[in-house]
Amino acid sequence: MSRRVLGIIVMVCAAAVCARSQEQKAGSPGHYLFVWAGAADGKGNDFLAVIDADPSSASYGKLVTTVATDQPTMLVHHTEYTMPASGMLFANDHYAGRTFIFDVRDGLHPKVATSFTDMDGYMHPHSYLRLPNGDVLATFQHMHHGDGDLATTGGLVEIDDAGKVIRSASSADPAFPGALLTPYGLVVLPEMDRVVSTNSSMHLEAILQGVTYQVWRLSDLKLLKTAYFDVGENHYSHVSPQEPRLGPDGAVYVQTLSCGLERITGVNTEQPRTQLVYTFPGSWCGVPTIVGHYLVEGALEAHGLIALDIANGERPVEVSRLKLGDSYNAHWTGWDAKTQRLVVTSGRAPEERLYLVKLDPKTGALSLDEAFRDSDGKVGFSFVDKQWPHGWNGSALPHGAVFSR
Repeated sequence: MSRRVLGIIVMVCAAAVCARSQEQKAGSPGHYLFVWAGAADGKGNDFLAVIDADPSSASYGKLVTTVATDQPTMLVHHTEYTMPASGMLFANDHYAGRTFIFDVRDGLHPKVATSFTDMDGYMHPHSYLRLPNGDVLATFQHMHHGDGDLATTGGLVEIDDAGKVIRSASSADPAFPGALLTPYGLVVLPEMDRVVSTNSSMHLEAILQGVTYQVWRLSDLKLLKTAYFDVGENHYSHVSPQEPRLGPDGAVYVQTLSCGLERITGVNTEQPRTQLVYTFPGSWCGVPTIVGHYLVEGALEAHGLIALDIANGERPVEVSRLKLGDSYNAHWTGWDAKTQRLVVTSGRAPEERLYLVKLDPKTGALSLDEAFRDSDGKVGFSFVDKQWPHGWNGSALPHGAVFSR
């Protein structure tokens, strides 16, 4: 009898240990990719998808969960470029003029913390970058205009993780009357006490009118200078400056929608200088990423990615090119330092597919991560005709994508 009781006790204990092990495994932090997406046909709401981004996981490349918002899709657009230390992720539907703040500290159970629209007289936020104090500095494309028209000036707004305004400043410059001064992208340079922002419009009627950048003092958000970008030999590659990035040489590199690469130096002087140092093929380019001394750019004409060596910033050299499909429009890129991979999204039908790409740190060579596969067995993750965990069925368009820390 005692042996039987002892046996039962052993079995119960073993089961308890197994259950605890499984519970710990389920609750252990994984590595995830958070993708901001909306209904491709506009007949659904914006949502955040969570994909397994751990190469050692059996479910690598598979959908983990989603969290839906109450915002009908208008134009799902930018997220932050990298995951903030707080785990509070900003993402916007640009045409709706609405930003969501997601709490993604628990990757398996993300949730909407809050949302906001206009702030301090500014509307239509576009890009977000973290400040040394942990707050977000955001570009807002427009000021409120009395007659209902969109103003040609906007501003910068500092916001905390609760969605509260800390301070703001206007991009209006009396030295540039009538110029399109709608802030698009920005880069923060704390060691220089500077911020550099670009001016480019999200509206088709004004998409080719942006040709300037602005330098601000970070400590008080005082606008110090508005200046024109360098005009190259083809007379168009400077148009629609969008995404500034800090390079390994301390210069600021700016991608333009028209596929130019501008290099800004001397931003802490009274006379910063710009130079158009490279022109990518075509006239429609997307969000770049700098990794070491390589800059990776998505170009529509290349239907994929192009990697430049910018070790010599004045003379970038193409070192690699990766085609992702005959009609693929590589738009958003983002780097994952943990797994040494780039994410690339298209956000354009019918190529609603996301890929992970490897970058050789020695040569800059780009290669597709063949192990990252969706449940359809194909390389990449598909957003087409899915039954999403939040209960909506349909095709989605992805845009911003951010890896967990």
